[in-house]
Amino acid sequence: MKRTLLLILFLGLMALLSSQSMTGGRATAQGNGNGLRSDAVRSNQNTVKKLDLGGGVFLEVLYIPPGQFKMGSTAAEKAWATGIEGGATPGTVRESYEGEHPRAMRVKDGFWMGRTEVSVGQFKRFVEETGYITDAEKPGGKTQVFDPEWKITAKAPPHPWISVSGKSWRDPNFGFPLRNDYPVVCVSWNDGRAFCEWLTKRERAAGRLPEGLEYRLPTEAEWEYAARGGLEGTYFWWGSDLSDGEGRLNISAIDFLPGRNKTWPLAKAPWSDGFAFVSPVDHFGEKGRNGFGLADICGGVWEIVLDHFDPKGGHEEPYFTDQNYRPVCRSGNYFDVPGNARVAVRLGLQGTSYSDSRDGFRIALGVAKGKK
Repeated sequence: MKRTLLLILFLGLMALLSSQSMTGGRATAQGNGNGLRSDAVRSNQNTVKKLDLGGGVFLEVLYIPPGQFKMGSTAAEKAWATGIEGGATPGTVRESYEGEHPRAMRVKDGFWMGRTEVSVGQFKRFVEETGYITDAEKPGGKTQVFDPEWKITAKAPPHPWISVSGKSWRDPNFGFPLRNDYPVVCVSWNDGRAFCEWLTKRERAAGRLPEGLEYRLPTEAEWEYAARGGLEGTYFWWGSDLSDGEGRLNISAIDFLPGRNKTWPLAKAPWSDGFAFVSPVDHFGEKGRNGFGLADICGGVWEIVLDHFDPKGGHEEPYFTDQNYRPVCRSGNYFDVPGNARVAVRLGLQGTSYSDSRDGFRIALGVAKGKK
């Protein structure tokens, strides 16, 4: 009898080991019914590089393997975005920018991507070492910031942002002290690329940059592929149920504006995320990271990418133009309603020098992608 039991246990153990060997720790989109990965799957996915920027400042990038995904959104998703829960303004062309329907795309080269948007402290190191002056700080430069004189009215949508000079990433006019762990804002496409060029030169000089690779802004296809974290067809990186986003992102929610007893007068998430404006990068920890380990993918601040904006939808290969370049921005921001903080949401900025206190950027490390 004992021998029989031992034999059964042995065969069961061998079957289990065989099953694990066959799966090989591969990331799959299997989850718990709402698009969420198990922690065991997520823990096997990430390879992390920790870049030393000097002065005790570091920046983490995560490896994203090559793969396929579908870019864009369905008619049902667009309808949700402009419905009661999504809260986006109906009857505009904004959702059409996501394309008529999801399109199959392939990211053929693996790449690395910043775990978070570049922070104030990380950008400060760049400026300290180079003396760089952002577009907003140059003579005649302006940036979009919150208007402290803005009056909340019944009109919708409210537009509490104004273009001013004298404000920049050093002081985005938030009305409260700037922290080094906030995402840097009031930076342009030009500024983001300058940061990446500095980092490329720095790492190459130190012998830490493999031949043929460079730090740059992610392409639009790389961004959405990485943002989805291995899932397909979901509105957000965790799934399509907004309620599962509590404790995962920073968007318009039940949070009082600084010095006021009112929230943003828009459709909003029915909980407090603790921040009416920006939240610190990776504030939500493991719960705020997607299947690839990337934090702050939805909401937070808009993330400027490499491509020029095509209103018909994003492209598999980087999309450039020589005239009237309008960089794409992705992810939504702290002011956005839920429907405008989905993975598929995309907008085009006014130009390469445009900046806003809702816009930042995230870096990528990969093969060179043109547009010098």
